[in-house]
Amino acid sequence: MVSSAPIIEFSDVTFKYRSQQEPTLKNINLKIYPGEKILIAGQSGSGKSTLAHCLNALIPCSYAGDMSGTLRVDGQEPKKLGVFGMSQIVGTVLQDTDGQFIALSVAEDIAFALENDNMPQEQMFKKVADVAQQLELTNFLGNAPGALSGGQKQRVSLGGVMACDVKVLLFDEPLANLDPATGKRTIALIDDILKQEDLTVIIIEHRLEDVLYKDIDRVILMGGGQIVADMHPDELLSSNLLLENGIREPLYVAALKAAGAKIDPADHPQHIETMNIEPYKKTVKDWFHSISMDRKETTSDVLLKVDGLKFRYDEARTIINDVSFEIKRGEMISLVGKNGAGKSTLASLICGFVDPDEGHIYFDGEDLSQYSIKERGEKIGYCLQSPNQMISKPMIYDEVALGLTVRGVPEDKVKEKVNEILKICGLYPFRNWPVSALSFGQKKRVSIASILVLDPQLIILDEPTAGQDYEHYTEIMEFLHDLKEKLGITIVMITHDMHLMLEYTDRALVLTDGQLLMDAAPEEVLTNDEVCNRAYLKRTSLYDLAQKCDISDAGEFVARFIDSEKSK
Repeated sequence: MVSSAPIIEFSDVTFKYRSQQEPTLKNINLKIYPGEKILIAGQSGSGKSTLAHCLNALIPCSYAGDMSGTLRVDGQEPKKLGVFGMSQIVGTVLQDTDGQFIALSVAEDIAFALENDNMPQEQMFKKVADVAQQLELTNFLGNAPGALSGGQKQRVSLGGVMACDVKVLLFDEPLANLDPATGKRTIALIDDILKQEDLTVIIIEHRLEDVLYKDIDRVILMGGGQIVADMHPDELLSSNLLLENGIREPLYVAALKAAGAKIDPADHPQHIETMNIEPYKKTVKDWFHSISMDRKETTSDVLLKVDGLKFRYDEARTIINDVSFEIKRGEMISLVGKNGAGKSTLASLICGFVDPDEGHIYFDGEDLSQYSIKERGEKIGYCLQSPNQMISKPMIYDEVALGLTVRGVPEDKVKEKVNEILKICGLYPFRNWPVSALSFGQKKRVSIASILVLDPQLIILDEPTAGQDYEHYTEIMEFLHDLKEKLGITIVMITHDMHLMLEYTDRALVLTDGQLLMDAAPEEVLTNDEVCNRAYLKRTSLYDLAQKCDISDAGEFVARFIDSEKSK
């Protein structure tokens, strides 16, 4: 039940970081009421994270700047209470859960704040046990937080703030590093907690469709430091405000609009499962039958062949178990599966960072076991999720040139090759810039350019779009697509992003518990319930839309829609 007095109230709040000329927040007026569940969405740089920092007093206590207007949270002014005082009211769950752990065991981590408050031990044990039971962590209380899966880590960090009996739960991109099914369970868990506890929930997230899996009271859409929209999801999805502000619409909404349907908020488009599709059924079916699909010729030229691969770090558990597949030259492949399925280990085996216990990897018909890591590196490039883990030189030109320089390539050849790659990557105008001056997406390009300069035939990318807004996601993926077209490079992407898998990749390799569960077109994978459940993937909402519109071949519907989107 929503109270009449707001628990959070921004009144004409403007904030400018000390290092910037323009304010990041401009005249924010916003009221959030007790018991509400709010989604804050917006492109990178829209001001949504700054808004969150105001709520937990990181602004102005940790991030210096000029702030005007008034902000009250539970009747208090964050700037007066400070970070510690606000942590008793607003519990923050960070995107990087590893950065939030303090203790050596789950129980100690949940109890950390209680110990600091000098709570009697008997009371503390009961509180930790209650929170652990609510979050299904009872069996993990003795485990190290860092050894848990992504979803379990999320629950431990949530337990640490829930133990403090906070009034507001603030989630900063809770889904960014989770597989789709774990993300779905996280959203369901947040929803359950809200129903059981006297809490207000605020979620900042790019993955809009995944958050809308459970009811949201309002979506606050940020743009240019201002609130562009504050409305119920049904109204927002019926408008074009999301696309106009660089946010990806849920796929079923995009498909309805592509078919020419004008969505009515009264039909409740927030969830495809409960939406009234009847008024749109004929429009969607007519559109489906009117569009044809551009079928691409596939090459038979095998670049990489994995045959009977087995690997274990110790005797207790086999990480990769009898995996075999082929990758054709020029393909773009997605490697998907739940956290801990063995995807990164498989990439490490291909790159030669670890050796298989059984089986072989062939590259262009040659057994890779005869090549050193350096020799493999000239054929296969590996790009980590965070570019900051790969970049070792302060200047862009020097970073891209490094691989050639250490190989003793003459300076004039280095300059020619580096400038050529910088032009392909759209980085040539910045060649003399420091890496630190670039955005995250541009740094990603630098790390890819430093691999491309060595002329690899295959690139493996780990989560190339994690934590990116729609604009930067599209920018990176179009860049990779262009690389494939221009240079004929074969690309393998480890990803949790089902949109990426559908939109850009030719084939999906589904890995589960170290075994290859499926090797098929993305639309076949994401319309297969059994595979999605076993691999912790999320069945595409386009499947549900096809079913509700009485289109029998859901896979073909998905394929045609994605093809029509690509050809725009």
